[in-house]
Amino acid sequence: DDSLRMALTTSVLEARGELLTKNLSASQAEKALEATVKATYGSLFAYIVARINRSIEVQGGEDGNHGSSDVATIGVLDIFGFESFENNSFEQLCINYCNEALQQQFNRFVFKAEQAEYEHEGIEWSNIEFPDNQEALDLIEAKRLGIFAVLDEQ
Repeated sequence: DDSLRMALTTSVLEARGELLTKNLSASQAEKALEATVKATYGSLFAYIVARINRSIEVQGGEDGNHGSSDVATIGVLDIFGFESFENNSFEQLCINYCNEALQQQFNRFVFKAEQAEYEHEGIEWSNIEFPDNQEALDLIEAKRLGIFAVLDEQ
């Protein structure tokens, strides 16, 4: 507890073999805390992704070769298209989540609300089918079992 406080509120410099401790300003300490939290979430995210990847790896391909492994992957479709990175980061998850949330808002406003308005006003129109990404958002933001909630719990 004390070592964490010191790490977040002080800076240690070495000069001529001597260690000098300098107190950080409140703003600097806040930035140190933010960096620590970001690194913690990033490491935890990488750990969880690695665990999921190990759990969905399929041993032995369809050809019956038990020495090889096929890798199952999970991708997220966002408003800017499909992304599949060699390594994903927590930061990329946050970006994709924001994009998905914006896409959902757009869908609700443009498609759902407008079609409901047409129906309410008795305007003839053709139903427009569109993908609903609420399941993807729920996977990320659900209160107890969403990715963010699980990360917070860890």
